[in-house]
Amino acid sequence: MRSKKPDAKRLALLGILTAVALIIFIVELQIPNPFPIPGVKLGLANIVTVYAVYRYRPSEVAVMTGVRILLGSVFSGNIMALLYSACGSLLCLLGMLLLRRVIDEKHLWLASVFGAVLHNTGQMAAALLVTQTPSLLFYYPFLLVSGCLAGLFTGLCTQLILPRIKAIDQT
Repeated sequence: MRSKKPDAKRLALLGILTAVALIIFIVELQIPNPFPIPGVKLGLANIVTVYAVYRYRPSEVAVMTGVRILLGSVFSGNIMALLYSACGSLLCLLGMLLLRRVIDEKHLWLASVFGAVLHNTGQMAAALLVTQTPSLLFYYPFLLVSGCLAGLFTGLCTQLILPRIKAIDQT
């Protein structure tokens, strides 16, 4: 049974996971986007988030994700992205926390795909609210397809590294 109060080791691991996710995010920003659609990317930092959803308490994952989003938008120099990332991440995180109750660790790649779809949905909702431009919905199917592919990739990566991270986590 997980204790309610985090111990020093648990807090340190969450800090390391947050730092790793932030580093991955910053490195991914340096890679030119091969797709003609703005905003489409793999979202490799989500590998850390998917892992955390299955290994940590919801409040811990929420704080980790929030810190990564805030620092990521500051370090990237794109504060406006904070709103879109926060909306997408909130919906994604809520959905994945619910999905982890019905999708076990052996199939967490599936939760990652759903999470990506929810993330894109949250971003699209924020964009529609901010811009008041309904024609943005034309862009939504492309986001969903790219999100499914990215979610599948990050989910499979998480699935592959999960046993290794668990071994480190238990030492």
